[in-house]
Amino acid sequence: MQQTTNTIVMVRPASFRTNEQTAVNNYYQQKLSGMLPASINAKAQEEFDAFVHKLQSVGVEVVVIEDTKEPDTPDALFPNNWISFHENGDVAIYPMFAENRRLERREDVLEVLEEKGFVIENVVDYSEAEEEGIFLEGTGSMILDRYNRKAYCALSPRADEELFIEFCEDFEYTPVIFTANQTVDGKREAIYHTNVMMCVAESFAVVCLDSIDDKKEKKNLLKHLKSDKKEVITISEAQVTQFAGNMLQVRGNNNERYLIMSTSAYESLTNQQLKTLEKHTKIVHSSLQTIETCGGGSARCMMAEVFLPKN
Repeated sequence: MQQTTNTIVMVRPASFRTNEQTAVNNYYQQKLSGMLPASINAKAQEEFDAFVHKLQSVGVEVVVIEDTKEPDTPDALFPNNWISFHENGDVAIYPMFAENRRLERREDVLEVLEEKGFVIENVVDYSEAEEEGIFLEGTGSMILDRYNRKAYCALSPRADEELFIEFCEDFEYTPVIFTANQTVDGKREAIYHTNVMMCVAESFAVVCLDSIDDKKEKKNLLKHLKSDKKEVITISEAQVTQFAGNMLQVRGNNNERYLIMSTSAYESLTNQQLKTLEKHTKIVHSSLQTIETCGGGSARCMMAEVFLPKN
């Protein structure tokens, strides 16, 4: 059972812009004034291509799927919210909060992986829950510790507790549930995705403990991480707004471990935090400014990890 993979799926954007349907509870999104949609998409494509190049240059296998102009899917470059791939050959498909994000789900992604020799045994589709207004947005809503079989979830309008527990039963994970908040206009509001404030890697975890207001929940989260021998690196709420929680550890050449993040996340980290991280892993960062500003998501959101067995 591995916590990291060498293969990730990424979707190259065709109509990226600020998604008005997700902005209602993603407080990281901002509008870029004075830029035409076509220029925003072109800029996002540039950032995407440079990011893919950086990953490939350290030996990560990136399966690039081209987004299509129709249907209109401004957030298609965040595939980890609608699909996840598991080591037993299972694929999970998730219910999405924004109606236009539901259009991102594509059969052909599975076909592309099968052509590359990956084995898909079984598709577990939770997307019908959308009809009841119940959502669980994949590895955005849940952080999977695949090695220790634990799943961490900050409840929010996009992460339903009952459906999360159902996922954990189906995929044999122990659920670790809490609420994570951020301050918006002086009020504490739920952080929309767990992967904005937390990352679990092989031997460490990055987490914004300040976002967990309930002391018991905070203590429980730490207990789980420490019992699995993870070194806990805490980040501040200000660092979360720079996407410092939105990281993913992957494997590159010669099984070397790399922690992937955006340049804004990297630059927000202190020397001490970087030093601690570099004890465990190498770091790769890439500038994702346009994607972060308009999309309210960062490096982690752009990568759907492939753990499927190979032929």
